[in-house]
Amino acid sequence: MGRKRKIIEINAKYSFRRGYDSLRRIEQPLFRKEIMQAFNLKTAVTFYDRMKGKVIPRMDEKEVIESIFKKYGITKIWGAE
Repeated sequence: MGRKRKIIEINAKYSFRRGYDSLRRIEQPLFRKEIMQAFNLKTAVTFYDRMKGKVIPRMDEKEVIESIFKKYGITKIWGAE
């Protein structure tokens, strides 16, 4: 049980849920489409795995995610809050 808690903490560090929840509801599908195109993701599940922090982004992927959020005026991106 303690191990599972640690995994959740690690995942929260790489989650961009905070930024996604800051988007207006009308912007979320557009944002999701941009991320999916940028990383060649084929399914919504693969997008949500990244959003939740299940996939740890490389430095270049982190920069891409941040640049897409920047277009929407979102600067507080990382974390699951």
